[in-house]
Amino acid sequence: MNIARPYPRHFTLRAWLPAVIALLALSAALTLSLESLSKILPPSLWWHALRSPDTMDIQLIVAHDSWLPRLLISWLCGAILGLAGTIFQQVLHNPLAEPITLGVSAGAQLALTVATLWAPALFGSGAQWIALGGALLTAVVVFGLSWCSGLAPVTVAVAGLVVTLYCGSIGVALQLFYAPYLRGLFIWGGGSLVQQDWSNVTMLASRLAIGGALAFLLLRPMTLFGLDDVNARSLGMSLRRMRLAALALAVVLSAAVVSAVGVIGFVGLAAPALAQMAGARRLSRRLVAAPLCGALILWLTDQAVQQLSGVMGDLIPTGAATALFGAPLMLMLLARMHRAPRLPGGTDDVVRQHPVTASSLQRRFAGIVIVTLAALVLALDFGHGPHGWHLSSLDEFSRVAIWRAPRTLAALAAGVMLAVAGMLMQRVTGNPLASPEVLGVSSGAALGLIAMVIGFDDAGHIARLAASAAGAMAALLAVLWFSVRSRFAPGRVLLAGIAIGALFQAVVAVAIASGGERASILLQWLAGSTYTITPADATIALVLCIALCALTPLVSRWLQILPLGEASARALGVSTRGARFMLLLLIALLTAAATLVVGPLSFVGLTAPHFARLLGARRPLQQLLLAGPIGALTIVVADWLGRALLMPRELPTGLVATLIGAPYLMWLLGRRR
Repeated sequence: MNIARPYPRHFTLRAWLPAVIALLALSAALTLSLESLSKILPPSLWWHALRSPDTMDIQLIVAHDSWLPRLLISWLCGAILGLAGTIFQQVLHNPLAEPITLGVSAGAQLALTVATLWAPALFGSGAQWIALGGALLTAVVVFGLSWCSGLAPVTVAVAGLVVTLYCGSIGVALQLFYAPYLRGLFIWGGGSLVQQDWSNVTMLASRLAIGGALAFLLLRPMTLFGLDDVNARSLGMSLRRMRLAALALAVVLSAAVVSAVGVIGFVGLAAPALAQMAGARRLSRRLVAAPLCGALILWLTDQAVQQLSGVMGDLIPTGAATALFGAPLMLMLLARMHRAPRLPGGTDDVVRQHPVTASSLQRRFAGIVIVTLAALVLALDFGHGPHGWHLSSLDEFSRVAIWRAPRTLAALAAGVMLAVAGMLMQRVTGNPLASPEVLGVSSGAALGLIAMVIGFDDAGHIARLAASAAGAMAALLAVLWFSVRSRFAPGRVLLAGIAIGALFQAVVAVAIASGGERASILLQWLAGSTYTITPADATIALVLCIALCALTPLVSRWLQILPLGEASARALGVSTRGARFMLLLLIALLTAAATLVVGPLSFVGLTAPHFARLLGARRPLQQLLLAGPIGALTIVVADWLGRALLMPRELPTGLVATLIGAPYLMWLLGRRR
């Protein structure tokens, strides 16, 4: 009798799937590497080139001092980002945390942008130090903003994301004004791995060795971070000190990569998730598996880039194309999983305070609405003309309202829709870093716009809207398809949305990194622009805003019950699959409607719910009532200032919204315990 019964076939396939995918990816990367080297040198000279190249032979020098360092750089950068991403996600209790979260990349890029424009002499030998200084400075700002809260994970994550948006908005504004002088930063911003010597290899190898050793020294306290703060303190751990040490380690590792090769996105986010989905449940295993996954993703991506853009791959930055290979790996694993991965999430508020009374909330709501109406009137009537700032006369108002009114009303509708979508997204997923863009709808809309701009240079306004709508719908359908088997569990939705959004965003990044007129058009749209709004667009936006927002009170009961868990929700008569599907569909419709009109305004959807909580709103309906007017006020004021401050030049609405809203939110975060 056969005592050992075989496992069911589907279990065996799922158990071996990660190993099979890793083996296929490794084989593909190795094959592409040998292919690219063979284009430089015949196989008979490989060993000679790697050991002791002839300084008089240019091919041997290229292989030894450029090709081989670039290969090792792809391994080292991927491994460091995987290690840093694992630390960030463990310490901050959040699957959306990554090296970009604390503003490391945005700070480095802003520092280089400023130095390029006003201190170009520093670039002779100090570009890496400029990037490193900017990265570390933004991290210090994030730690300062969250110090009063004891470096609480949610506060650190939100402060980092706000600082990232703020630095990124300043950088994009400078790029819009000084685009001809910043073409080189497009490539750097995409993460180019092209090497000329071994200096970066030596530097990153030492950082990886030291960082890995320190990570394992911090293994016990980082493991305890998986508990709540009360239990961690009862075990004798100093939360603030250990969080600062672990986050500082991850920041230094991330800054080393940014200063060496530029911004490489997605790897620090995807590598820990891939390691966990492959079976690395314990932190000690993830600290080993995540760097290996990151190295494999970046190695495969870089070798494919070299094949597509020439032997040395100078035309396409590797960092911009990373998601083209990492995202499909995540989606393949997600498609085979019946359960959503158990990922840490943050459900706490950014700050804890005593609940406010209903009358106080009503007064605050009335105050925000009154201020919003006043801003609406000023945006329509008060402007900057040949004779300076003035209120328009009745005759003048009839002429300027034709183009002011559509932009202002569309901005108001987009602000409300993004704020409501952000509040719903954070409630459904239980994650304070979840913005409407996490569903990938905005990236899909951007991809549709790129396809239209590249395929038809003279495409009209209606054609561009149709292409953006088609891209947004494709992204939504893909996310829903990958999430249906897990009953639309938040973990699966987040990972599927991140992977699909990153896949689409990679194409956008490659198009922007190529520079030229198309890059400027895309930058303006991505920054959130109301330049092309017509009366018909404004009417459609208002109708969609009213119709979709009218549905939100109907789902308030689901928003209160779903966080209680699967069993409790069923006991109360709520079908979790149907409720989550309807909520995700509503979020996607709100996001798509706003994105088609004014582009992806990330700041509003992310931070308006936090503003509402800072004002005392705790229940879903309370948050809806406060977040909607806050989003409208932010976008209306931003649109007005963007078109009036620098007239006749204009700044995109999304940039101005971040520039005026982020400092206030940072001030609130820094002063609250």
